[in-house]
Formats: sequence, C-alpha cells, structure tokens
Amino acid sequence: MVSEKVTVINKMGFHMRPAGLFVAEMAKFKSAINIVFNGKNIDGKSIMNVMAACMKCGAEIEIQCTGEDEEAMLAKAVEMVKSGLGEA
Repeated sequence: MVSEKVTVINKMGFHMRPAGLFVAEMAKFKSAINIVFNGKNIDGKSIMNVMAACMKCGAEIEIQCTGEDEEAMLAKAVEMVKSGLGEA
C-alpha cells in the first residue's frame, strides 16, 4: 500500500463533475483506492461514495492505493486533486 496526504483546492470541492472525472480516471487502474476523510474510508472508485463524503475546498484527505499499479494510481490521484480536478 502507498498513501499520500493532500488538500482539496477545488473551490467547489468534490461535487458531481470533478467527482465523476476522478472516479472515471481511477477506474482505469487495477488497484483499489481508498480516501480517508474525517475518519471515514471512502471508495475512490464509487461516484456515490465520493460525492456523499462532502469533501470541500480545504479538506485534508489521505489517498491510499493498494494493488499491482498502486504507485501510478496514487500519482495520478494526487495530481488530479492538486490540479483542482480540472476547475482550479
């Protein structure tokens, strides 16, 4: 397992469009992705779980990836969050 902490910078947080982009990109990987936010584990490949987590701008999250392509997946996930999920 690999993990990294990152801050959500998208002004609207993980609302429908950026959550959809994130989940679609993560679905391309074989590894599992888990987002830890407010003590809860969120399946990073589930649009409903990502949106329901209500991760707003400024939220500190930890992204955890486990599997055969975990490092590439983590790098892409962190890059997406740090870039504002296409909206920053």
